[in-house]
Amino acid sequence: MSAPSAAELVLGSVQLGLPYGAANRTGQPSRTQALRLVHQAIDAGITAFDTARAYGESEDRLGEALSGKKAVRTLTKLSPLAELAPDASRQAARAAVDASIAASLSALQRDHLDCLLLHRAAHMTSHGGAIWERLLERLEDGSVLALGVSVQSPVEALAALDCHDVVHIQMPFNILDKRWREAGVIDKIRARARVTIHARSVFLQGTLAANDPSVWPAVPGIDAPALVDLISELTRAFERKSPADLCLAYARGQDWVDGVVVGMETEDQLDTNLRLFVRPPLSRDDCAAIEARVPLLPAALLDPAQWPKQT
Repeated sequence: MSAPSAAELVLGSVQLGLPYGAANRTGQPSRTQALRLVHQAIDAGITAFDTARAYGESEDRLGEALSGKKAVRTLTKLSPLAELAPDASRQAARAAVDASIAASLSALQRDHLDCLLLHRAAHMTSHGGAIWERLLERLEDGSVLALGVSVQSPVEALAALDCHDVVHIQMPFNILDKRWREAGVIDKIRARARVTIHARSVFLQGTLAANDPSVWPAVPGIDAPALVDLISELTRAFERKSPADLCLAYARGQDWVDGVVVGMETEDQLDTNLRLFVRPPLSRDDCAAIEARVPLLPAALLDPAQWPKQT
């Protein structure tokens, strides 16, 4: 953990590669729009860009936009390896890792990957450990400079924190999500040396910032209008400009969060987020006061992978 300074803004690029987000009303930008957005982000001082093999055209567009840029870093994720059978041989697993890395290096136009995360935390131990073993070898040969894990649950986060070779963890976190504190993940992060934490999904795919119950998932037992009202009330109580400002200020007010990954598909969104990031984060006392007001909510709401399929 390297905070306490306020977390940096990390540009999330999934929207540059494919249509994404429950509240996304603009769709995937064109190649020209995507390149312009990334260039504008660099000009504004953003130096960290999040992507993945699974994000459609994202790596290719970032690679083109960042070509020749020295003072930036990309954080990408290994392919989910959906084509790799659970009982595939160690040789096949290692080959799949190499293929994913080769594709990322080519798309990003780099001779090494600044940071490579597992897209599936289960790959730390699957296939007899062959996937993680091969990643450690690629770390040793310099084609990967740092390894991390993208986690979905507290169980996955605790396992990743137990591995000293994991120096970067990306995790979903937002103003409604108490799972990490309840499970002891935050305490373990604070006690762990040499680990960078990036929080994603601070807007929960846009639902928390939309001020519109209709974009929320239809999760049984969840009163979306009441939660929208609570977020609006907290926005006023803590004198924030908008629900988005409240969500970002809360995430940036966590002393264990080093970066906040925010997905963007338009230049207007970039401008708005840059303006919000120059505002002060919430204090530790303010964050505690918010946590006292927020009810415990189920993973069925907090984890979009569990949301009911839209018809």
